[in-house]
Amino acid sequence: MPAYEFAMMFRAMPKSELKTCLKRVSQAIFDRGGIIKNIENLGFKPMPYKTSSHGLVHREANYFVLKVDTATQAVADLKEEYSRDVDIIRQRVYKVQDETENSACTLEEEMLPPAYREDVQKMIKIGKTQVNRFTYKFKYNSGLDYYPFQK
Repeated sequence: MPAYEFAMMFRAMPKSELKTCLKRVSQAIFDRGGIIKNIENLGFKPMPYKTSSHGLVHREANYFVLKVDTATQAVADLKEEYSRDVDIIRQRVYKVQDETENSACTLEEEMLPPAYREDVQKMIKIGKTQVNRFTYKFKYNSGLDYYPFQK
C-alpha cells in the first residue's frame, strides 16, 4: 500500500472533543483498510489568514499530520468524507515518496564541484533544450512592409 500524509486543521475545541474527532478520523481510515503509522500534533496555532469553513470563520486551528498506509481508492473516499466533517477546517493529502529509491548517495559525489555532478548535468541538458521565453524578440519578417506598432 502506498504511504500518504494527511495534513489536517481542526477547529478550536476542548481536548475531549478533539479526542473524539481524532477517533472519528482514524476510524474512517481503519474502516477502509488503512494503517496509521504516526499521528503528529503540531499544536494549537493562529492561522495565517482567516478561513471560512462550513459557514463559520476560523482564525485559530489545531494542526495535525497523520502518516497513513492505505489504498489509493480509499484516499478519494477519505477526502470526500473529511470535506463533509464540520470539525475539519482544511485537509490536504500528500503522497510520500519511498526513501529507499534515492538513498544511494556517496560522499565522493557530494564533494564534486556542482558542474561535475550528475544531477546538475541533467538540469543543464534540460535547460539547453528548452526555449527561453524571456529572450524572445519580435521577428521583422512578418510579411508587412512596415512595423505596425510604431506611431
